[in-house]
Amino acid sequence: MRSWWWPLASLALSASAAAQPALPARVEIEYELKRNGSVMAEVVDRLEHANGSYQLSEHWKGKGMYAVMGRAKRTSAGTLTANGPRPAEYVDERSGRDTQRVSFDWTANTITRRYKGDTRTEPVPPDTQDRLSFLLALTFASNQSGPLSFHVADGRGMSRHTYQISGRERVATPAGEFDAIKVTRDSEGSSEVAELWFAADRGHLPVRIVLVEKDGTRYEHLARRIQQ
Repeated sequence: MRSWWWPLASLALSASAAAQPALPARVEIEYELKRNGSVMAEVVDRLEHANGSYQLSEHWKGKGMYAVMGRAKRTSAGTLTANGPRPAEYVDERSGRDTQRVSFDWTANTITRRYKGDTRTEPVPPDTQDRLSFLLALTFASNQSGPLSFHVADGRGMSRHTYQISGRERVATPAGEFDAIKVTRDSEGSSEVAELWFAADRGHLPVRIVLVEKDGTRYEHLARRIQQ
């Protein structure tokens, strides 16, 4: 089974100023995470931004039989422009695992990773997000058309992904029913499926995320509460 955070860790990108959603200065979204229909965890994402800077945090707590997985916390901080977030620092802390730390130097266009006692600095593409800021970046891009390509980095490495805007759908969640923009990941020959829905009438906030892995395991995030 993949790490619990993977469904929220595979997308990122910047967008044009025309696509900038009217994000609230502070918002908290509580998600229910299911694995094959059974509740796996409670996930709470929180965003605060002001004066061109942002702070993102995500807290995860296992539920039921998954409580043994403990807790996790991820944070991302950086600047927020008309084109979306530009991360400066990312931290990933999880029960029983080494902490991942990533620092971005956009003057030198480098990234420094710290994980398991190893420190590495290397060039970073200009479209790179971290494993948490990607969701905010995709919020900015979800009103665009055409393919969306980007890099995502954490303490262990970097990967490239491409997504498509698939149109609008009405989506029902425990937090309410929304007119949503659907975004799907290009499979590139893989049988994996990744789909996200962003509420067009709530600042393009993500309200549903579905991932189906190669073996058919299905993960689903559903918004239970949105507090502004």
